[in-house]
Amino acid sequence: MHRYDPTPDQRRTVKTMAGFGVPHVDIATFLGIDAKTLRKHFREELDRGTTEANAKVAQSLFQMATQGKNVAAAIFWMKARGGWREKHEVEATVKAEQRYVISAPPRLSEKEWLETYAPKHLG
Repeated sequence: MHRYDPTPDQRRTVKTMAGFGVPHVDIATFLGIDAKTLRKHFREELDRGTTEANAKVAQSLFQMATQGKNVAAAIFWMKARGGWREKHEVEATVKAEQRYVISAPPRLSEKEWLETYAPKHLG
């Protein structure tokens, strides 16, 4: 039985493929090794590839959202990170003949936010 010794090129390949979301089994097949060998010898590349790819996409999305160049990116960011929802209303019934509608804390709708903050040339 021989010892497996990954090359720097293989390490870069694994990190990149993991970042793209390629399943471990497919990465192992691409390298011609078993998935168990992949996880044993490329643990750091598998973990870091995904994390670094997510960080790059988040950075790109943040730049698009904050530079006013992509309204959809700004809206996505606010929904994913800022707690925006399509509708903020809670309905509660206390007694059969009494009905109350309680509005959640006021937040700007997408339309209100765009009218208030989006550059006029994008609206």
